[in-house]
Amino acid sequence: MIRTIVVDPHAPSHLVFKEVDAPQPKTWEALVQVKAVSLNRGEVSDAKNQEISSRLGWDFAGIVIEPAENGAGPQKGARVVGLLPMGAWSEQVAAPVSLVAEIPDKLTFTEAATLPVAGLTALYALRKGGMLLGKRIFITGSSGGVGLFAHQLAVQSGAYVVGTASTEEKAELVREIGSDEVIIGYSAISSASKFGPYDLIIDSVGGNTLAALLPQLAPQGICVAVGFSSSNTAMIDMKNMVTSGGRTLYSFFLGEELTRQSVADDLSLLARLVTDERLVPRIQVEAPWTEIDTVARNLMERKFSGKAVLHLD
Repeated sequence: MIRTIVVDPHAPSHLVFKEVDAPQPKTWEALVQVKAVSLNRGEVSDAKNQEISSRLGWDFAGIVIEPAENGAGPQKGARVVGLLPMGAWSEQVAAPVSLVAEIPDKLTFTEAATLPVAGLTALYALRKGGMLLGKRIFITGSSGGVGLFAHQLAVQSGAYVVGTASTEEKAELVREIGSDEVIIGYSAISSASKFGPYDLIIDSVGGNTLAALLPQLAPQGICVAVGFSSSNTAMIDMKNMVTSGGRTLYSFFLGEELTRQSVADDLSLLARLVTDERLVPRIQVEAPWTEIDTVARNLMERKFSGKAVLHLD
């Protein structure tokens, strides 16, 4: 038996511990002893909508204790990072080797656990803009997990990057990671036009913010919608979109993106960038996984920026 975190509607954060049978890997899956997991707003928010005893969690890092039977992927004893569609918040997981990558010895499990969902979302969203050297990029939710990775990767690509922050304190964090400009307050989003137009916009806010940003796209520009933290509806000025022409609104869902990407290779890339200190995970909270309830509630209440990592040791 192993311990795992499951949904319980009666718990304050809808999350509790439960003992379940240890996973039985399929031939293409490796069995991993999990050492650290990270939290994402989406999975924590989903807890209140899941059936009782549903298992949650996407990001994990740990050690392979049983390699895939087909011989593919990391071997026994390898230190790895990976992601699952569900169930990563467990002492052990059976993970498809296509979603697992070996990590360098210098990379800690804590750092590695931040990379899968936030890092891959940032990487794949930026790739929608093609060659970024010299392009103008606007990123909302800049002080969040995805935003902080996206800024760092965009700056390294040679882009001119404009970000957003809700407070001056958070704006300073965004400047520290290389943003050329920072807009403070989403009510002032229209002022971003003075730094545009933008070849690529990555938006995680939705609602009025998304509607205000679309007219700021350059010809042939693309807006990648990765979330909707403020509202899941937006009133778009279709006259502006149609008469301007050539601009794209791209609906981004990581689960769909993973079916068309080399996930293991991309996780290896992110891990190397962190090891080389070219990408720095901004870890704001570290705690034992027994504190999942408190950390999850603080995450949803936006009491910290960056990533939260829970340790299973």
